[in-house]
Amino acid sequence: MSGQGSAKVEQKDVDADEAGMRVDRWFKLHYPDLAFGALQKLLRTGQVRIDGKRAKSDTRLEAGQSVRIPPGAGGTRSSGAPLTARTMRNASDGEALRKMILYEDRKVLVLNKPAGLAVQGGSGVTRHIDGMLEAFRNQKGEKPRLVHRIDRDTSGILVIARTRGAAQRLTAAFRERDTKKTYWALVKGVPGKREGRISTWLVKEPTPDGDRMRVCKHGEPDADHAVSDYRIVETAGQKLTWLEMEPVTGRTHQLRVHALHMGCPMIGDPKYFEDDPNWEFPGGIQKKLHLHARRIVIPHPDGGTINATAPLPPHMVQSWNLLGFSEKDSEAG
Repeated sequence: MSGQGSAKVEQKDVDADEAGMRVDRWFKLHYPDLAFGALQKLLRTGQVRIDGKRAKSDTRLEAGQSVRIPPGAGGTRSSGAPLTARTMRNASDGEALRKMILYEDRKVLVLNKPAGLAVQGGSGVTRHIDGMLEAFRNQKGEKPRLVHRIDRDTSGILVIARTRGAAQRLTAAFRERDTKKTYWALVKGVPGKREGRISTWLVKEPTPDGDRMRVCKHGEPDADHAVSDYRIVETAGQKLTWLEMEPVTGRTHQLRVHALHMGCPMIGDPKYFEDDPNWEFPGGIQKKLHLHARRIVIPHPDGGTINATAPLPPHMVQSWNLLGFSEKDSEAG
């Protein structure tokens, strides 16, 4: 008997989340070790079949269809893989992500991202959420997907899709503004009104310290409309204000620029807090951005609603304690 006696034909059903996926991409997802040329040969010789019919690389799958997996498709990866620097790093990434989880099910993860950790890679970025999610690949080899972003220096709520279908529905919810996002910020001074709406046009401009957004006139090239709601939760005299902010649109640095536009830049903002020789930075407060994605209410891909709240990061807890702010104060608004 040959050493391949355990090899046999399998049948796998197409999940609802995989509807519309090309056959070659489906195989890459389920059998990442199967070489491209080997898959093409299996397809050409009719060994891969969909509901009994021959398939081509670009055949689109439908939910519930049965895919014939021929022997030798490289279906399972060895469980005895050697421990490498990469797998060790992924293990630590997985542990770090696990500590951030506020909500999870088989379709969705909601994380409480710490301040200072980037969501995606970029110049000078060595560790970021998108890379860390490699540690959370599922049994199909599918890596969780980002469906929105928050700034590196902003802490709080970050929603992650665990499947392709969930990513499509969550992305649509953000695009169509079916989500309610609430941020907490500590700002300099006190806005003129206790609550209001800020509506401006924003444009991105390069600076030696990276891209910066500025308020501009309607009609300026590449300008985007940006709308934010805010209300004052509490003040510390006339020096500092705890704002609750809700972005209606989702532009880069939107809340940070809108706070500056009101004359109340966010405490510790490295890009938009402008030095004022007549204003002394409060003692005991860290010079870190005081902006936290506090809460999200978003439709779940399978129906119903996800309602998640993220506790404040340590530097904001310290500031809240110093100023005598209580999280219960926000409920009175």
